[in-house]
Amino acid sequence: MRILHLLASPFFSGPAENVALLARAQRDAGHEVTVAVDRRRKDVPAEEPAVPRFQELGLLDEGGLELSVKSPPWRMWSDSRRLRARQVDVVHSHFSHDHFLARWGRPRGAVLVRSLHAPRSLRSSLPAADAYTVPASALLPRLLERGKRARVLPALVDPRFRPEADRESLRRELGLTGGPLVGMVSTFQPSRRHAVGVEAFVKYRQHHPHARFVLVGDGALLEATRNQVAALGLTDAVVFAGYQQGESFARWLKALDEVWLLGLGNDWSARAAAQARACGVRVVAVDEGALPDLADARVAEPTPEAVVTAALSGVLAPVAHPTNARIAADVLALYAEVADGTPR
Repeated sequence: MRILHLLASPFFSGPAENVALLARAQRDAGHEVTVAVDRRRKDVPAEEPAVPRFQELGLLDEGGLELSVKSPPWRMWSDSRRLRARQVDVVHSHFSHDHFLARWGRPRGAVLVRSLHAPRSLRSSLPAADAYTVPASALLPRLLERGKRARVLPALVDPRFRPEADRESLRRELGLTGGPLVGMVSTFQPSRRHAVGVEAFVKYRQHHPHARFVLVGDGALLEATRNQVAALGLTDAVVFAGYQQGESFARWLKALDEVWLLGLGNDWSARAAAQARACGVRVVAVDEGALPDLADARVAEPTPEAVVTAALSGVLAPVAHPTNARIAADVLALYAEVADGTPR
């Protein structure tokens, strides 16, 4: 099967990593897979550029698509013509710009699949496609009720996220002491509820006096969180690890006993929860996006009391997150169903 993924982004962040892992798993299953990304925006300060990463993975599409939201109309028209001339079996589009381009430039005979990333995409003007993917099971019924073919495309996990064989040595390398080690791994913004997490940690320490709270990330509310920690007398018990990525992020995550995920950003796939589960780290999470599918213990409501109740419950999810190969096989089955008209 010849598969072309459209990803109108110059950054290797957010959904781009999930697309890369899906494309790799599809290629490993024996298919011809490439990913077209934004070739117009080359200056991407503070972000990892997508082109070198997809090139390194052997997945970068060289079909001449500019695929950029910054493209002028004549370049978008050119992209549409180039796409229409492609010889592929499946076009899998991931962003709004990709959906628009695929609508007008769909190659003859190709299956068109659109990935939706949040509830706001499930509107009355939902772009037409042969099938759809959504990041969380909670969104699936809304498509099936409309008679659409759809699957959940959950977060895929890079192989670097795996249990640490010698966690104590890793903690010493990172300068982490005490325990249990509880963490939050997300951007400091209102939707992630760091203030709730800090208040919950005060109550958690009443049960675990030697616990440490590890906060990984940066963002607009970082200094406000530092001030809150200081005001509550928690300075010696809280570690601000800063922004981490790649192998460094995986090391910090592996060092934890438990991670608290108290909100989501724009992407409902809850990738950090899947990564934590892959590392053997317990996940305590609120009921948002794909978090309920991935949490060991669910937070009934986003309050400090509810977080502590979930954290102290000791509940562990009985079902393992599917492997990348299993997720890719499910998406490939969706392509095949559309292509041969198999009933849902």
